[in-house]
Formats: sequence, structure tokens, C-alpha cells
Amino acid sequence: MDNAAQILVELLHADKVDIFFLEPETQTLVARGISDTPMSRKQKRLGLDRLQLANRGRIVEIFETGMPWHTGHQDEDPEELPGIKFGLGIKSAIGAVIEVGGERRGVLECSSDKAEFFSLDDLRFLEAVARWVGVVAHRIELSEQLTKAALEQGRRSAAEDLITIFAHDMGNHLFSLRARIELIHRRSVRQRSVDDIRDAEAALGSVKALSRLTSDLLDVGRLEQGLFSLHPQPLDVMRLVQEVAATSTLPSHEVQSRGPEELVLVADPERLRQALSNLVANALKHSPAGLPVVVEVETRTRTDGDHVVVSVVDQGPGVSPELLPRLFERFARGPKSSGLGLGLYLARRIALAHGGTLEVHSSPGKGARFELSLPVLRDASD
Repeated sequence: MDNAAQILVELLHADKVDIFFLEPETQTLVARGISDTPMSRKQKRLGLDRLQLANRGRIVEIFETGMPWHTGHQDEDPEELPGIKFGLGIKSAIGAVIEVGGERRGVLECSSDKAEFFSLDDLRFLEAVARWVGVVAHRIELSEQLTKAALEQGRRSAAEDLITIFAHDMGNHLFSLRARIELIHRRSVRQRSVDDIRDAEAALGSVKALSRLTSDLLDVGRLEQGLFSLHPQPLDVMRLVQEVAATSTLPSHEVQSRGPEELVLVADPERLRQALSNLVANALKHSPAGLPVVVEVETRTRTDGDHVVVSVVDQGPGVSPELLPRLFERFARGPKSSGLGLGLYLARRIALAHGGTLEVHSSPGKGARFELSLPVLRDASD
């Protein structure tokens, strides 16, 4: 940008050329391109290479209105900043707004200490140059974004490969560990050793939790590789919900189920169980002790047909507004969350794979309601 400003100084015989861009965090126009002239060096010493929008002045006016500026008597302008009129001794000036990607982002300005120095043709030329500066700046930003995206994608791919390999190897070790603990459990039952039975059951619970985690990690890898598959079949959603509620209930938290006695839906039973288990586990983590998690089942008629809606409702603190927009992304976690942040991501992908949706309704301090909606009598393999 400095080179472009210097070229303009020579073409227009100006005493100073500035290429200002907005610094959003401080609401200040900052000269990112400055010519190498005595007036430009004096401008830097006076701190006039940074112009706060709140201080006004003609350069700020150009930026805010988007209108070009031309004057041959800037020293007589009551709206101009004293530092520019008297500190720099500017009498003539032309300026044009810089747009980057259709957004007003800066100002290109030329100055002279001579009165009536610039013509209207000079202004039209400057407007053309300002458009060119905007195009170049936009291309630079796009290039930086593409480079950043490529690096991020590379890091993500490497991390996903590492996680998938880790999860696969961990699954093999957990299988052997679970088998050994089950042997210990059966032997403890035969010997009626109460303490050993209790410890073995606790260890089995931990192994099962680790197994679910490795399964989730592997499913993430399958989703990214396009290997995630469904095996739909008719199933009683209500019965599945009751089973998930029964197995998820804890001494400190009851999981209640509500809905019709029977409700048949075509879906993959294991994947639907996985999605519901993840939703219930998430609700349990955020529920105060003693308060139940409720799983409700109902049918709703929408414009695209009938849907079975399974709602998982907790009475916890709710989802923070900062987390809400990225709640269903991979590894999304709140400041007080535990785990890897995969459960909700997988639950939503399972819903989408069935042609359904997963939405959340939550307000801070009023709990959260996750609604898993699946189309009725639709083959999810279509």
C-alpha cells in the first residue's frame, strides 16, 4: 500500500497520499498506505495517520457518506480538523471511498499545500484508483481466508485421522478388558463376595462409558468419510424410549417417559437408540440433583407430512447464548461441560440421516428442550 501511495504522489504531484482503512475495534481510520514525503512524515509525528470517527473531519465524512470530496481551500473549511488545516498546512484535497467486497472499508486521499491544485479529472482518476485498491484488498483477504481454511482443514484432517486410529485401538483394548471384568464379576457372584461384585459392576459401568465414547469417535470418522450407514426397519418408538429411560435412570436423577402406548416408525433402531441416549446423557449432565429428565413422544402434522417428535427436557441452567449457535458442531462445549462434545453432533447427524431434524429450545436459567423430529412411514434409506 505504501508503494501505491508513493506512485500516486508522483502521478498527481501531490504533497501527501494516504490509504486509510477502518480499524473496527477502535472505530479509527488508520493509514495503512502512506507516501514518503515531508508532509507525510510530519503527519505521522502529529499522530494524524490515525483518525477516530468520533473526531469527525472531512476524511471521516467521506468514509461515512461514501461521497467523493474535492476542495481547493481546505484551510478555510470550518468542518475540517485544525491539525490538518494548520498543522499540515493543507489547502487542496481530493478523496474517494474504498469499498472491499461491496463494504465501505476506507478512504483514499490526496493533499497539497497549494490552493486550487487538483482538478475534477484528478478526482475521477482517484475514484478509479480507489476502486482498484478495493479490488486488490479484497483479493488479498480472500487469499488469506483460503490459506487459513486450507491450513485449518489440514489440521482437522490430521486430528480426525489420529482420533479414529486411537478410537479403533482403544476399542480393541476395551473389548479384552470388559471380557476380563465380566469373568471377575461372574466369579464374584459364585463366591458371593459382595465387595467384589460391587467393584466389578462399577468397573463394567466405566468400561461401558469408555466403549460408548470410542463408538462416538469412530462414528465421527465414518461420517466424514461417507461411511455412516442406516438399517431402517419398523420399530416401536415408545418402547425404545422406555428402554433408554430405564437404563439411563440414576439414583440422583430419574428419567421419565411419556407418550402413547405404541407408536411405530421406520428407522434404524440402534442409531435412534444412540441419538436418544446421547440426548438423555446430555440432559442428565446439566440437571440439578433430584429433578427428573423427561422424554416425551408425540406426533405432529407439518406441511411436509406427519412426524414423530421425541423431546428430551431438563430443568438445568439452559444453553448459554454464546454456545447456542454452534451447539451441534463437533467438539462444541460450554465452559462447564465435560466430555468431548460429540453427543449432540452425532444425534443431529443421525436425525438428518433419517430425513429429520434436531432442534433446541432454551433460555438461560429455564432448562433446555431438545426436539428430535423424524418423518412417519418414510424409509430412511431413500
